[in-house]
Amino acid sequence: MNYFVTTSIPYVNGEPHIGHAMELVLADVLARAARQQGKPVIFSTGTDEHGSKVAEKAESLKLKPKEFADKISQQFRDLQKLLDISNDRFIRTTDAGHEQRAQIIWKAIEKDVYKSKYIGLYCVGCEAYVTEAVAKENAGVCPHHKTPYQKLEEENYFFKLSKYGPEIQKAIDSGAFQILPATRKHEILHLIKEGLEDISISRPKEKISWGIAVPGDPNQVMYVWFEALMNYITVLGYPEHEDFKTFWPANVQVIGKDILRFHAAIWPGMLLALGLPLPKALYVHGFVNINGEKISKSLGNVVHPKEIVDKYGVDAFRYYFLRHIPSYGDGVFTWELIDKAYNNELANELGNAVQRTVVMIQKYQNGLIGDIPSFEHDVAQYNEALELCKFDRALDEVWEKVRGLNQYIDEEKPWTLAKNKEDDHLKEVLAYQVSCLLQIADMLTPFLPSTAEKIKNILGTGIVQVTETTLFPRLLDATKA
Repeated sequence: MNYFVTTSIPYVNGEPHIGHAMELVLADVLARAARQQGKPVIFSTGTDEHGSKVAEKAESLKLKPKEFADKISQQFRDLQKLLDISNDRFIRTTDAGHEQRAQIIWKAIEKDVYKSKYIGLYCVGCEAYVTEAVAKENAGVCPHHKTPYQKLEEENYFFKLSKYGPEIQKAIDSGAFQILPATRKHEILHLIKEGLEDISISRPKEKISWGIAVPGDPNQVMYVWFEALMNYITVLGYPEHEDFKTFWPANVQVIGKDILRFHAAIWPGMLLALGLPLPKALYVHGFVNINGEKISKSLGNVVHPKEIVDKYGVDAFRYYFLRHIPSYGDGVFTWELIDKAYNNELANELGNAVQRTVVMIQKYQNGLIGDIPSFEHDVAQYNEALELCKFDRALDEVWEKVRGLNQYIDEEKPWTLAKNKEDDHLKEVLAYQVSCLLQIADMLTPFLPSTAEKIKNILGTGIVQVTETTLFPRLLDATKA
């Protein structure tokens, strides 16, 4: 019955952008839908704050790493507030509780940890080593950071990830550990079948001092990626807290496609080493491009979520990124596209259906709705889409009902019924319109919580509650605003 959903925890070496915003909104829909079904929910978000990139960025700004992390972490909290995110927990990897529990986890998996000298190819931007095969595939250059891999030699601790490949593969194949969409599942299975290599899980303290100390070795700190993954159980109070015992395994962990290997291979290996069950599902979303190009400060095409919210409102932001960015692929944001979605779909279709209904009940029935019939419209496909994290498809289902309602109004012509004094039929038609809108509001609750609440407040009491403004005032030329 309990429901645990997490986002990945963004690295605090840079400010939040619309990719982070989208991930928060995706996970928020799952949390709100579970609460709507009456399930006890823990929805966890947070920030990843250790490692050399954070230390270097802080130094360049003449700040201590923790001061810099505090500043950026707060920006992620502010983003959540801006987007109406309903998270229950916010974990920082610099929290004392996380640091203590990370050391407990390290001790618990020591049977699978050994020390060894390592010579490998390293990307400073990713803070990660890559295999010779990956380096060859990328012609010696990191595809994300466009910088050549560096050859490094270090003595580090290693985790025996190779030991757990077959077990992880079995969990994925059986569906016990579901990876959505299937393209990502096939991608990770290909990697596992090629053979997982043991991974370096520490760094010399002389090179990186900003990290959690390895228990029993003051000269080494935990590798940031290894330690950050632990947040998903430290946030529940692993190993002793009741929340951990009753909420793990996670129902869904929401991540971006660029960190698939960490979450679908390394994280499961760590859990198996701890003797813990794997998450039930990993949902992997794509990237958002701006005007067809990857978001990049150097290209000057970074759009802050606040710019969008300021022009269109929170629910319009949520709507665009949930419906118009493919749930199972990459998508595009442009001002023209969101403007079109806002005016045509939110204002003209949903807003109009509410407005027409309210105006007619006020005009023909003095605002009295009367008995609202409870029509059971089929929501099986909507529920199935939500279950599979097809947020775009779930909203398509809602919009079929919105368009169906507008068509019903046009066909029934309540204004003609009023003119012909067909009062009983008119009352039935208007009550049916209200019934449809209340069901639409129910379906919208996880997606557009504020809009759903407004519809329920206007129509849910049997008497129309007049509001000052329409749900979605039409915006003229918002693209140039």
